[in-house]
Amino acid sequence: MKGILLINLGSPKDLDDKSIKEFLIEFLSDDLVIDYPKIIQQTLVRGVIVPFRYKNTQAAYEEIWSAKGSPLIEMSKNVSKKLQDKISTPVEIGMRYQEPSIEHGLRSLVNKGCNEIKVIPLYPHYAISTTLTTKLKVEEIVHNLDSNLNIEYVDHFYNSENYIKALSSSIQNYIKPETDLLLFSYHGIPKRHLKKATPERNHSEELCLKSQCVIKEFCYRHQVMETSRLCAEELNLSEDQWKVSFQSRVGPGWLQPFTDKELEKLPSLGVKNITVTCPSFVSDNLETLEEINMEARETFMDNGGEEFNYAPCLNDDESWIEFLASIC
Repeated sequence: MKGILLINLGSPKDLDDKSIKEFLIEFLSDDLVIDYPKIIQQTLVRGVIVPFRYKNTQAAYEEIWSAKGSPLIEMSKNVSKKLQDKISTPVEIGMRYQEPSIEHGLRSLVNKGCNEIKVIPLYPHYAISTTLTTKLKVEEIVHNLDSNLNIEYVDHFYNSENYIKALSSSIQNYIKPETDLLLFSYHGIPKRHLKKATPERNHSEELCLKSQCVIKEFCYRHQVMETSRLCAEELNLSEDQWKVSFQSRVGPGWLQPFTDKELEKLPSLGVKNITVTCPSFVSDNLETLEEINMEARETFMDNGGEEFNYAPCLNDDESWIEFLASIC
């Protein structure tokens, strides 16, 4: 029997110091997230980042936490339930970090009699810090389960027609006649990850920047640009009505332009009314609700912006559920 496992990033269990630290340590200790030699990684994570930054992360989560807990977890559960209502195949969810775990999701499917499982990481674009780390974690758990499971992966869906239609339709609701620009803000990654994502490590930045990337299956930058272009076409936007930027950078050497820097300068260029969308994510979370809808909004308005519209993620939108059903 077949089964479906939806996988999202995850979040802290609650707002206690211990939970915040546990989440950050697990997340940042992933060798595909902070890809430094282990001794350097752990010195940074346990000696610098977590001790000195966890309070800031905790305060940010407090801004978005609901009575039910983490918005990401609750929305992932909603998506799973709505998808289950549409298909007869058993559906479970798992988080790459913390709970509900991937192992719990796989065991639940096995207990229901599933021996063929389609794994859908809820990331439209391929990146080693999202898609690949999820795939490797699933393989590790399947090996330890000692079950004869047949696993199929969905690596990306950045250019799928129905995904683009669902995304464009959700964005359209937040574009007004007076909107000057639609800003696609994607989660940033270090440039070195583009090369590490290719089997032969032969990613060409020059070709990629010219939109001529020859390793499209693994190139995060190509895929986010293509999602943006296809959405702009669907929304009938001209080239000067949309732009791509990257948020959440940590350290040098990350993809540019940076979202915060763009929002600082856009008002001085006459862009006073903006709509921002974050297609790296399909569920609203800390990076969208706090970093963009709060911090980025403040940055734009403080620098002369007049109106800032945030277009929420697909969340449990009906067209998104329909798309998931179609690839199941």
